[in-house]
Amino acid sequence: MKRSFIRVGIISSLTLSIVGGAFVFAKDNLSNTSAPSSYKIRELELPPPPRPEGNDKPRTQAAEAPANRNTTSPKTNPPTGGNGAGQTANTVVITGGFDTDPQDKGRPVVLIAAALGVPTEVFREAFSGVKPAGLDRGPTAEEAQKNKAALLKVLAPYGITNQRLDEVSNYYRYNGSSGGTWPRTEATATVTVTNGVVTSVTVTNPGSGYTSSPTISVMGPNGQVTAAASLSYSKDFKTNGSISAINIQ
Repeated sequence: MKRSFIRVGIISSLTLSIVGGAFVFAKDNLSNTSAPSSYKIRELELPPPPRPEGNDKPRTQAAEAPANRNTTSPKTNPPTGGNGAGQTANTVVITGGFDTDPQDKGRPVVLIAAALGVPTEVFREAFSGVKPAGLDRGPTAEEAQKNKAALLKVLAPYGITNQRLDEVSNYYRYNGSSGGTWPRTEATATVTVTNGVVTSVTVTNPGSGYTSSPTISVMGPNGQVTAAASLSYSKDFKTNGSISAINIQ
């Protein structure tokens, strides 16, 4: 226990008071107001101040409660695929549909012929006289002139002009060696369910650039439903190779 001491001087003809821990000399019938030059000192032991009741133990600051952390994992949508695995009920998933005929060597001939307004076999006949430069580069000026002459020899009787041939060729030309593709837009669709059964599929975006039939995966309330797409081709680039309908089978 810590002890406290004060020093009290016994001074003749003076009264010594302690105010706020400081010595105060009070004048006692003396004209001299200064403190005496010498006096006796003795120590008086003072008892320690009492502690407040109910506070015997030292106070400690309460630890702050840890911040409330949300440990719930965010919800994620199930994966979707053309085979219906993980697909949400009452949805349509459209995949693929961009294959080309092996004899066309990666060229979307079905789209080119439709944009020109000629049958696919007619364009293949016209292209048989062409010496292509390859998908990874464009033809030189001399090659382009010779190839165009070979194409127009067959296509001109169908009303195909040099300008239109350039427009279509440039639109569907792409660099296959760098992973490029011809312009395409994927289609979307929704299902109609009546009394728990899928009764129809509505195409909400027909897409464009399809060269083969895509895989249609329709998931109804009770499982997967078989469906097939019908494709439409036209001279308009925006609708050439689009899905015109999806039919439940």
